[in-house]
Amino acid sequence: MKKLFLLFITVGFLSISSQEAKAQALGNDYRNAIGGRFGVANGITFKHFVNSSDALDFIVNFRSKKNQYSTFRLIGLYERHLPINNAPGLRWYYGGGAGIGVWDYKHDNHDSEIALSIDGVLGLDYKFNGAPINASLDWKPALEVTPDTGFDAEGFGLSIRFAF
Repeated sequence: MKKLFLLFITVGFLSISSQEAKAQALGNDYRNAIGGRFGVANGITFKHFVNSSDALDFIVNFRSKKNQYSTFRLIGLYERHLPINNAPGLRWYYGGGAGIGVWDYKHDNHDSEIALSIDGVLGLDYKFNGAPINASLDWKPALEVTPDTGFDAEGFGLSIRFAF
């Protein structure tokens, strides 16, 4: 029984070590990360890598303009991460997705409307070596579909996440 337990532990350890080595060889130093996003709209971000270069990024954000409006949005992005030569831990990425949320107008008796958007993203992603910290700096423009059609180019943000 003791030998079977040691064999199980050894195989498990080798399997985990092999997966970590494979992920690092492919340039992916983390699989998941959660943290804050700060910029024009502040919120929470969760990034999950589906393979070594493609990730899903979910953002819940809040934005308010004093005495005009406030928004609450959920955005889902599909991102493609590519390495930058001679810069370990640093990658650039691009992608796209969509958002849904609510606009609350502070004038007009607090009327609310559903907000839909088509979102893009272009940025830099850095994983600190030896620490479970990830940081991203990006531009996330959006084509607003409702309540009004327009282009929002103000989507600059800094995300700081706990990577695991």
